Amino acid sequence: MLLEVEGLCVNYGHIEAIRDISFSVAEGEITTLIGANGAGKTTTLKTISGLRKVREGRIVFDGKDITNVPPFERVKLGISQSPEGRGIFPGMTVRENLDMGAYARRDRKTAAYREDFDRVYQLFPRLQERVSQTAGTLSGGEQQMLAMGRALMARPRLVLLDEPSMGLAPRLIQQIFSIIAEIKAQGTTVLLVEQNAAQALRRADQAHVLETGEIVRSGTGEELSGDEAVKAAYLGGDV
Repeated sequence: MLLEVEGLCVNYGHIEAIRDISFSVAEGEITTLIGANGAGKTTTLKTISGLRKVREGRIVFDGKDITNVPPFERVKLGISQSPEGRGIFPGMTVRENLDMGAYARRDRKTAAYREDFDRVYQLFPRLQERVSQTAGTLSGGEQQMLAMGRALMARPRLVLLDEPSMGLAPRLIQQIFSIIAEIKAQGTTVLLVEQNAAQALRRADQAHVLETGEIVRSGTGEELSGDEAVKAAYLGGDV
């Protein structure tokens, strides 16, 4: 397994946000976490990326215990995140934002670095069209593409995507999920947090349902899509 989360507990002050959750992410797959607002999905991603402190449990990446590894070192190991709310740098251009995603790399003058720009532009042609535009003037969908492209510029083995479809029109949602599938096809492992459960489960190899900080159901994306309780709670009875 590329990522293993074992008995993870995380607090916000005295409030227990995650309670003894365990799951794994296989290399080359899409694993998704679904659940309602406040279930602990974003906290899980923040903890894996090193932005939240672990109270109990451990996180193992590619066989290495990274529970206490600083966030910037996790990026160097191959973990990158597209955060909830996009988190772009609005006063910087598209190109500058993408450069920021590669801040930990030491190969900026190489062909590999230029190839990664080409990869991002192939996935998100709109970004190439807007390369010199200030990021804050982009549409919501373009900003989401930029956040995902910036995460990919770190050349991660595992990319964490937090609510990539949030606030987007249905046409753009379909496009974003098609791109996520292409990211997987190109060999990058994906851990996806998403409220659009139908789209997430349709593309997930493995899926977990979080409720109030605990994993209550696990299975393949197909299995959870057919689970009556999951349908009733998250899919409106249909996928």
